[in-house]
Amino acid sequence: MFKDLHDYLYHLAPTGGLPMKPVGIVLGLGLLASHLWAWKNADKTKAFLRAFPRHYGYGALLLTIDFVWGMIVLANMDMGEFFFLRKWFLTLVPIGFVAVLIYVKEFLSVRALGCLMLLVAGPVLSSAFLKPQITRLLLPTLAYVWIIAGMYFIGMPYLMRDWIGWLLAKEGRWSLAIWSGVAYGAALLVLAVTTY
Repeated sequence: MFKDLHDYLYHLAPTGGLPMKPVGIVLGLGLLASHLWAWKNADKTKAFLRAFPRHYGYGALLLTIDFVWGMIVLANMDMGEFFFLRKWFLTLVPIGFVAVLIYVKEFLSVRALGCLMLLVAGPVLSSAFLKPQITRLLLPTLAYVWIIAGMYFIGMPYLMRDWIGWLLAKEGRWSLAIWSGVAYGAALLVLAVTTY
């Protein structure tokens, strides 16, 4: 079952994989819904963003999702000449997961979010790979933003706290972030429905 899911997500199945159109629609709707909700519930959203970087509960939840997804990928990916190391990785990763939960509590939620951003980017990139539509570039652009931000969140998690503080310091920055997300989500949704 997990092998089929892995092959579907990463376009390794003989019958193809995750189609670009539903990926675009889901991401477009997700961006629209999340940014409009943040606009309508600005105070709640700002309070959540301020609390998120040091919230251990969110970190533990996100890290658990990362762990399960990572184990599925690790168990099924083509490791080439390093295939003989798979059993060691499958043993060490659960130990590392527990160790991180116990000993890396500082900014755990930011690090775990960064890992999730890297994991989600893979299927998004795979869905748009070698597709003829020029509009497909909205998907890889979003995925690469997640990849770059995710690497920073993992390596320098305090930056998220600083970025949130900078974003919330002025109402104009907050509005620009909200409406940029709405515009990108709307464009992605419209193009996914009409051109993908």
